[in-house]
Amino acid sequence: MRSQVSTDALLQRISLMSSGQRLSDSDADELPREIIELGTLLSKLPAGRSQTELMASFTTVVDSVRRRRRILNLVQQALSQLRLDIKYLMFDLEVTRKERD
Repeated sequence: MRSQVSTDALLQRISLMSSGQRLSDSDADELPREIIELGTLLSKLPAGRSQTELMASFTTVVDSVRRRRRILNLVQQALSQLRLDIKYLMFDLEVTRKERD
């Protein structure tokens, strides 16, 4: 049931995107254009078992893309924080050396 609900919501978003209506920037930036196009093509397939199976796989791919994007953002934030921490440590080391000498 949850898969069908998320598939329906995804199809609704894709149809809004393909009809030219503007979604929020996070929705537009969240998925690559090719995946949106694939979803549009899948939504145009005749309803049936094969469309249901393809949409289930499509939903899995979309979830995976979103998860990877979140992980990438987390890694980028962690690297930024690490760079800042290193700058502070280098400054602290330099001041400590000057005080010692």
